[in-house]
Amino acid sequence: MILIIAFVGLVALKYFEVGLVANLSWWWIVLLFVVAFIWFEFLERMLGLDKRAAHDKVEKNREERVKRTFEKKR
Repeated sequence: MILIIAFVGLVALKYFEVGLVANLSWWWIVLLFVVAFIWFEFLERMLGLDKRAAHDKVEKNREERVKRTFEKKR
């Protein structure tokens, strides 16, 4: 997510020619987009980060469900 926010920010700063980014080549901004694309499409899946987040969410829901069940029995 940070990469996407940085990409949108750099595009806006480059488009409006603000500060140091005004002199920056568009290729650096395109490179950031390519890095973000490669990260989200390939590396995140290879490292299992997408499944880890889903697993953590399922585990949290399970813990809450168990907690609610035991609170009702008391």
